[in-house]
Amino acid sequence: MSQNHPTRVRHVVLALTVAAYMITYMDRVVISSAVPAIQKEFGFSMATMGLILGSFRWAYSFFQIPGGWLGDKFGPRRALAGIVAWWSLFCSLTAGMWSATSMIVCRFLFGMGEAGAFPIATRSLSRWMLPSERGFSQGITHAGSRLGAAMTPALVAWIVARHGWRVAFVAFGSLGVVWAITWFVYYRDLPSEHKGVNPAELALITNSVPARKTGDGVPWRIILSNRQMWLLSSAYFCYGYSLAVYLDWFPKYLNSARGFSLEKMGIYASLPLFAGTLGDIAGGWISDILAKTGLGLAKARQVVAIIGFLIGAVAILGACFAADPTTSVIFSCVAMFGLELTVGVSWAIPLDIGGDYSGSVSAVMNTLGNMGGAVSTTLSGFLVQYYGWNSTFIAMSVLSLIAAGLFTQIDAEKRIV
Repeated sequence: MSQNHPTRVRHVVLALTVAAYMITYMDRVVISSAVPAIQKEFGFSMATMGLILGSFRWAYSFFQIPGGWLGDKFGPRRALAGIVAWWSLFCSLTAGMWSATSMIVCRFLFGMGEAGAFPIATRSLSRWMLPSERGFSQGITHAGSRLGAAMTPALVAWIVARHGWRVAFVAFGSLGVVWAITWFVYYRDLPSEHKGVNPAELALITNSVPARKTGDGVPWRIILSNRQMWLLSSAYFCYGYSLAVYLDWFPKYLNSARGFSLEKMGIYASLPLFAGTLGDIAGGWISDILAKTGLGLAKARQVVAIIGFLIGAVAILGACFAADPTTSVIFSCVAMFGLELTVGVSWAIPLDIGGDYSGSVSAVMNTLGNMGGAVSTTLSGFLVQYYGWNSTFIAMSVLSLIAAGLFTQIDAEKRIV
């Protein structure tokens, strides 16, 4: 390739990041698809399963900020390789658990590892991706996560039916080890350190992305006192609540409330996640296009997110009250598409307002988002046991409306630092 024509190492970095996002969701969705088999073996109630599923979510929430700090302090190359190896180990070890307590502990340790994935990955992209590529890059990475989640239920159902639920955890856990080695060998914290980057690409990145030394202090006081930070984080809390239901409880809902067999459950549980994959790609891409057309960055981010949450709020209720099981799944697909339209926008904003501290900014946002998921996963087990499935879906719809309102106040052009 001519030295005057930029190389595309940054796009290989993006592809590796997409693969990491896929693996995070594949590993965390294994258990939701295995819930019927685990309940059958151990006799766990819905409330107990809620505590088991929720233990991952609480750890994932609590360790978001430490995870983001690892990436900002030590660099994404070492930090991301290390945490992927950690969570892959505990994903596989889930297969050896023998009681509710042991499973809660193992899933908590698994969540500790996965907690740093998105903040550190966002930090890794902040050094490489151009501002004009941020919305798309965040959309495509989260599309990878949803694609991984979408592929998993049917695979897990097949493995469980033939080899038992324990084999599924070992099989999926091994993927992360391969990725961690590949990342450590290929990725570099600075584009200037990568031998594959030619002068043209380096100039393109350097002129667009200001750099600082790894190890600089993170301005936590400024970040945590910023109004935009908390508006964004609150909206992501609402999103996280709804997403957790689709990831952790939807297969069980289809099996117990809608009467799908284990095999059909695996297929139909994947469909909303495939729809969400399209929403992820579309949301970030449309937002970037709108920003270039003169609408402005702030309005471009707002419009896509507000429309997405409104679609989600309406379609969730449609799925909840549809009499026909297939119609309910179709509405769920529309709901997930709408919710995922907002994701590329939500994760582009930390890059917009956080700059080189985007790992820490996204960690705060993702902490609140996953607290929403932790509350949802834990609470839903009790809600379903005592009040039925409709109660948790109505809560999802209300929170989507609240998130749409919050986004009317978020300005992606107001830098935190």
